Amino acid sequence: MEHKETRDLRFCKNALNGLIIAGIIILGVGLYYWIIKAGIPYQDPTEELRLKYAINMGIGDELFKVGLITFAIGLIPRIALAIIGQRNSER
Repeated sequence: MEHKETRDLRFCKNALNGLIIAGIIILGVGLYYWIIKAGIPYQDPTEELRLKYAINMGIGDELFKVGLITFAIGLIPRIALAIIGQRNSER
């Protein structure tokens, strides 16, 4: 039987790992919109192509920001938990 603290710590680590993975996936989708969907704009685009490019770049920007924030929210506490766990094991 494991202690409640150990179970809670394992749950927190798994949740933070999930946030890190979700952030990486969202970052990847944002980069896809930037690189593949929007790409390099045409030299003299029509209004329809200009609008399509702007929409795809906007989606890519927002997804990249959300992915980066999600990744950071998962990574920073995960590193802190690793440092705290390392200090506790040394005692």
